[in-house]
Amino acid sequence: MRADAQANHDRLLAVAGAVITEQGVDASMRDIARRAGVGLATLLRHFPTREALLEALLRTSFDELTARAAEVETTSSPQDAVMLWLRDFVACTKNYRGVVTAMVKAIEDPESALHTSCVTMRGAGTRLLNRAQAAGVARTDIDGADLFALASSLAWLGDQPGLEARAEHLFGVVVSAILTDRAV
Repeated sequence: MRADAQANHDRLLAVAGAVITEQGVDASMRDIARRAGVGLATLLRHFPTREALLEALLRTSFDELTARAAEVETTSSPQDAVMLWLRDFVACTKNYRGVVTAMVKAIEDPESALHTSCVTMRGAGTRLLNRAQAAGVARTDIDGADLFALASSLAWLGDQPGLEARAEHLFGVVVSAILTDRAV
């Protein structure tokens, strides 16, 4: 990529991150381009769809979350690893309002630009849950899809105005419902 094109790409990602943090995932693509000081056509050359832009923004965070899951899998107890992954998942999604809906849709749509990174991230959580279940410290009547749904629910809750304070309390409730050795 030419130096000027790379500069545009990087600036678009930085601006898109700020705009989406402020306005949510449905922020205007035209507004992102304008704030980045480029035309809409330039934005669309780099990111032809909203999902492509979201994928570029989220890929790094999702890859870090997947790597973090591998790290806690080897350095933490099974129950702590699940709890840490859940907390990291919620924190990761808080950066971009409305991303949970996009993630849930992407999991179900193999054609989505977000599909692979979302499926990989969900798989990392599933491995941690399976490990905790094998150790006898997690419910066995839930699977990775359930864990992802619960994590997504917690992330969505923290994204709702006026419910942020309840989110931390309910995080504890959800963790104690998943892990058999945790109390709220």
